[in-house]
Amino acid sequence: MPALLKPLVLATLLALVHQAQAIECAGNVMLGSMDSGVADRDAGSVCINDLILDDDNLWGSHERFVKHVQAVANDLGGKGVISGEERRALSAAAVASEVGKLLTVKVIAFNDFHGNIDGTSLTWSGTPAGGVDWLAGHVAKLKEANPNSVVVSAGDLIGATPLVSALFHDEPTIEAMNRLGLDFNAVGNHEFDEGKDELLRMQDGGCHPSDANSCKGNEVGTPYPFEGAKFRFLAANVIETATGKPLFAAYRIRDFKGHKVAFIGMTLENTPSIVTPSGVAGLEFKDEADTVNALIPTLKAQGVEAIVVLVHEGGYKSGGISECTGVSGPIVDIVNRFDDEIDLVITGHTHQAYVCSLANAAGRLVPVTSGGSNGRLLTDIDLTLDTASHEVAGVTATNFIADHSSVSAEASLTTLVANYQTLAAPVAGRVIGAITADLPSSPANAAGELVLGDFIADAQFNATRGAGFGEAVVAFMNPGGIRSPGFLYAQSGSEGDGNVTYGEAFTVQPFGNSLVTLTLSGAQIETLLEQQFVGCPNGQTFNRILQVSDGFSYTWDNAGPACDKVDPASILLNGAPIDPAASYRVTVNSFLADGGDLFTVLKEGTDRLGGAQDIDALEAWFATFATPVDPAGYANALSRILRRN
Repeated sequence: MPALLKPLVLATLLALVHQAQAIECAGNVMLGSMDSGVADRDAGSVCINDLILDDDNLWGSHERFVKHVQAVANDLGGKGVISGEERRALSAAAVASEVGKLLTVKVIAFNDFHGNIDGTSLTWSGTPAGGVDWLAGHVAKLKEANPNSVVVSAGDLIGATPLVSALFHDEPTIEAMNRLGLDFNAVGNHEFDEGKDELLRMQDGGCHPSDANSCKGNEVGTPYPFEGAKFRFLAANVIETATGKPLFAAYRIRDFKGHKVAFIGMTLENTPSIVTPSGVAGLEFKDEADTVNALIPTLKAQGVEAIVVLVHEGGYKSGGISECTGVSGPIVDIVNRFDDEIDLVITGHTHQAYVCSLANAAGRLVPVTSGGSNGRLLTDIDLTLDTASHEVAGVTATNFIADHSSVSAEASLTTLVANYQTLAAPVAGRVIGAITADLPSSPANAAGELVLGDFIADAQFNATRGAGFGEAVVAFMNPGGIRSPGFLYAQSGSEGDGNVTYGEAFTVQPFGNSLVTLTLSGAQIETLLEQQFVGCPNGQTFNRILQVSDGFSYTWDNAGPACDKVDPASILLNGAPIDPAASYRVTVNSFLADGGDLFTVLKEGTDRLGGAQDIDALEAWFATFATPVDPAGYANALSRILRRN
């Protein structure tokens, strides 16, 4: 159907709707803010004002609107509804109006969803929020307000997910996002948790090669085999070393009534330092700003004047969810180096909520957003285009809570989630232990020691200390592998009874890492401790304090220089100083064993012995307690790591 005829069809439908109704038309015919001077009147069970359709978002140009008004005026003139002079007045008013000179594209964004399809226990500042069915309700409401819409994610859509998604290799999240209407997802670091091939399966579909928990479509009401993502993964800076090409498309272009908007997607350059090396094998991660800037000529050659960047990297700030006070972090430097053609940057990774304005390479302020995490917030962005130049004329953005009170949940998604919960329930609801009080994942003490961190390190040490299981003398646990909120007494079990279920344990340790026991020298253990701190090795940008098992202790000095913060004499094992030349059996998870989080010295460990999965070790540790675990014993003993200054 020709574009010009569509509004006429809409006007005809309006007339039919109003037919047999009393029509009251008052005032003059308005074309946007332009008064035509022509009195409004009944034009056959519809007012002339209703026929004008002066909503900017119906048009791709001012010229199209003018032609539409002229067609309406000619039709009304031919029917004798208006005079020849009034017909000319309507046409002149259309020419003089601003209608059609701007077009607003609504960008609906979120980030770091992490497979949180079930919103039953999700909140933001005490308000129930999130869940893919409720999120879909909000998305539908935003789309209804503007037909020119696109839904985007800035990475970590999957990975580090709750059991209801992870048990099925995150197929539930992909299926849910297909039905929500997601258009683009920039890959995040967690998209690589199960490796390149598995991520390609997420895009293309098909069953997991070895896990029977894959392809449950026949049981939950989705296609069999697994359908794959109907949206596109974007990975501009993720290059396959074998081909020299991006793993996924670098960008996609959407056309809105003749106006092209490009969406470039990518993850943080430092992904290899925070993902298991096997997960990024055969891939190279390029600099974010250089990657974007290099794409500008290609996009310009295709007639693109509006460019949005989706990048899984972010910053830190203070203030409300749509505020940006004291912003810092990697995203500041990245945006500072962006070409002036970039119009909007949607970020993630830091789980922050902000709407910022950061200077680009030309000094112009560019809007930069982030929408928290777990689908509890949405970012509502209006990208206004100049229909003559195709350039971005303005951007407004705000974050809002995806609450459960202002929209209705999408019923089909509620059913989908419930079906997967039913399949997961026998696994998730199994009781593995009990607690007498909260065993939380935060806060750490001044030295970086966590109550739950000590508990998990002890569990891993216990699982590998025996003969034939590794003969470990110490275990180290990375804090990033301990997910919020920990074990909370009031939320434990099915009735807040203190029982700990497998599902709750999986929420705390969702990565499926296995334990590895390896041999390090005392000198290498000292190097390991030094690699916790900024600048050691080069590229370490924030402190990552390893949690340690019972019997191991040391002291670090915050004022010390990089690679010299730990006092070697303070490193004690069962009260005795470690010997730099002696060999020690050390347990870590497989992520750390491969040098994850830049603990590169662990790659030098010898005589490796694989062990149980980390969550199995945690379950076994709960089972060693004849009575419920009393977290106070751990909280009162936070002295394995000490800090000076």
